[in-house]
Amino acid sequence: MPRNFSPLLVPVVSGLLASAAPLLVGCVAPAAPPANTAAVPASTSTVAPAAPAAAVGAAPSAAAPAKPAEVTGPPLPPWKHGENPFVGAHYWTDPYSPAFLQAKVLRERDPEQSKLFKKIADNGGADWIGDWTPNVGNWVNKRVTAILKTGSLPLFIVYNLPKRDCGNYSAGGSKTAEGYKTWVTTFAKGIGDRRAAVVLEPDGLGLLTKCLSPADQKERLELFKFAVHEFVALGNTAVYIDAGHSGWQPVPEIVSRLKQAGIEEADGFSLNVSNYKSTETEIKYGKEVSKRLGGKHFVIDTSRNGNGPPVEGCKKGDDEACWCNPPGRALGTPPTSETHEPLVDAFLWLKKPGESDGQCNGGPKAGMFWKENALELARNAKY
Repeated sequence: MPRNFSPLLVPVVSGLLASAAPLLVGCVAPAAPPANTAAVPASTSTVAPAAPAAAVGAAPSAAAPAKPAEVTGPPLPPWKHGENPFVGAHYWTDPYSPAFLQAKVLRERDPEQSKLFKKIADNGGADWIGDWTPNVGNWVNKRVTAILKTGSLPLFIVYNLPKRDCGNYSAGGSKTAEGYKTWVTTFAKGIGDRRAAVVLEPDGLGLLTKCLSPADQKERLELFKFAVHEFVALGNTAVYIDAGHSGWQPVPEIVSRLKQAGIEEADGFSLNVSNYKSTETEIKYGKEVSKRLGGKHFVIDTSRNGNGPPVEGCKKGDDEACWCNPPGRALGTPPTSETHEPLVDAFLWLKKPGESDGQCNGGPKAGMFWKENALELARNAKY
């Protein structure tokens, strides 16, 4: 099966909008944590997202513009396993994301486009953490600190399994099982006993038998269980194992894989990450999975499913036309815990709208911000 997910996979792009500096006074790379994505002038179509990195050295004080005003908010309410972690949660508006910066650049020049980018920027999105993240514990620690200060819930995608994505668009990951365990432990220490939510390894279970030997399959399932335990043991981190989507694995098969991956200890599972399946379809599928897992709750990625999946060229669920930058899609329901479905903890934006699925349908490399795609998604939104 082709890769169905696209995190931030390209190197850091240093400097923010040098050619548009007069328009972006006040937008500089933060000292801690650094920007998760880099910006481009409004005339540029794509942005290579900066992988999480160490803080950028400051420019001479005479030339450095002021940092944006720090936003603070009330602390998150207490939470414990067994409760919905997203009730009362807010999601961080990253002032260094491409969508936010594009909205700022265009505020006076093109107010209509600015409003479209603002639709994306205002609804947050998960931080994808993987082998591109240097000093993962330190980076996560700073990110959690910054996000919690605003009263928002840190939301992370853990994406670093060995043999990730079967060598497709998002190939990579830890070199060894022991390396992965060390990485996960370091990641978890970066969160500590503070509140956060993590989604574990999109495509990891969906692709389990695609390219792995029986021994590698066994190893992967053990690594899932290890990661679940490490994050759950923190006490205040909600853990969801990714289960693909309704068009991928049959219900009995994904249930079997979830059980072997440690779903009993996890808070739930996730559906539709980086995909376009309709919310209604995923709710129906998720309920069938949950029924066989003793009533486990789940979350759905609604970031780009406002028009549902494409039809043209999409004969099977794993056809590239189904998931790789299909045209005519739309932003879906903004993040909320008000799903009106007791088993659905939240609709979330786990994939950041505007980031490419890969070099297909005219898109740039996986994870790069693609201006035209972002604008199309926002224009087609039903709000």
